[in-house]
Amino acid sequence: MPEGLRDTRPPTKEPWMPAPELTPPQPRLPEAASHFGAHILADAAARARESGAATAAPPSVPPLPAPAAEVPAPPGAGLERILRGPSGLGTASLRLILREAAPPAPPEQPAAAAQGRPVPGLYHHPVAEPDPVRVEEVSRRIKAWALDEVALYPDDWEEEFDGFSVGRYMVVCHPDAPSVDHLMLATRLMVAENAVDDCYCEDHGGSPVGLGERLLLAHTALDPLHTTQEYEPQWAKSLHADAPRRAYRSAMEYFVRAAGPSQADRLRHDMARLHMGYLAEAAWAQLDRVPEVWEYLAMRQFNNFRPCPTITDTVGGYELPADLHAQAAMQKVIALAGNATTIVNDLYSYTKELDAPGRHLNLPVVIAEREGLSDQDAYLKAVEVHNELMHAFETEAAALAAASPVPSALRFLRGVAAWVDGNHYWHQSNTYRYSLPDFW
Repeated sequence: MPEGLRDTRPPTKEPWMPAPELTPPQPRLPEAASHFGAHILADAAARARESGAATAAPPSVPPLPAPAAEVPAPPGAGLERILRGPSGLGTASLRLILREAAPPAPPEQPAAAAQGRPVPGLYHHPVAEPDPVRVEEVSRRIKAWALDEVALYPDDWEEEFDGFSVGRYMVVCHPDAPSVDHLMLATRLMVAENAVDDCYCEDHGGSPVGLGERLLLAHTALDPLHTTQEYEPQWAKSLHADAPRRAYRSAMEYFVRAAGPSQADRLRHDMARLHMGYLAEAAWAQLDRVPEVWEYLAMRQFNNFRPCPTITDTVGGYELPADLHAQAAMQKVIALAGNATTIVNDLYSYTKELDAPGRHLNLPVVIAEREGLSDQDAYLKAVEVHNELMHAFETEAAALAAASPVPSALRFLRGVAAWVDGNHYWHQSNTYRYSLPDFW
């Protein structure tokens, strides 16, 4: 998570922001994105098959077109058919493996030669280098938003904001986004979430004392308060009171104008999960208690990256129907993806957190404390935990692809897989923020 987002400027009335112009969703994914995540479903499919697992507002923006009705494949459809994707006009790029009669596919983009060193023994997949043109434009726009629209950070924190490389992060995590405007939906939310974490919870003004109140009031920027005419103006004014609330309010306004109602409600739900995880960690800090390993992992299922990959359909310009998202199997896949990506953060930020004041809980620290292991052995065991979570994610994703072979579900699963891989790429390559311990 980035440091240095606390606002020190006096609150000012914020002008209405220009509405983002979203281009209509494209009928085909970009060629590089059409293969993104395919290795996850294809490789895990074999394991699943063998094990039996695969049996006052700104001008409004026109909403994205509603997804066409989709009919599941008949029972008993083979896994090969499921992985090769749907047929019909405009669906060729949704296939995960080629039909025999299909023309040869263009060569895939080479894997990125990412800076930094991956954690030895960490199970991950190389990814295509993010489009530098998109990275530059997203980086320019997010900095302008942070400075001009929400007054997010003071001038002397500019280097730290730039070092976070959020533009590169979001471009690599959302390779199927049809436009920069779609990418900005995710980028604003990422920066706003980190502002709340830093300013309310972490080193830049954060504290476990009184955190529940701060999070509750900030959450009303995502899930609006409906109250009486007498008290509504005071609440509305409070949304401009500090940088985290200004960022939440603005990022959510952009998001709800592009998302469907169920997508917006899904994000609110996932953000409430995130805030509940923050509160559990704050309680341990106030009690000066190191939780059991299983308790820490339970907290991490809530205090994790889940809100980021679950908006992959909105950023991609389509919608996963609410009934498919709500399936227990889909919820398990999303949870495993969030858990694995968050342990990646624990591993790459380990040395940075050791150098910071106070005691920061992460999985290696908790394992060392609770299981009596050396720092090195605890770190290596945390790598094993991550790898088990990743294999479970891939196996469950393949099983779900077999059970729900509708185009939006397959595309969503690939989008989550792309986010998982892109998240690792960003952590590995962000040498401004992260370095590895000398355990090998």
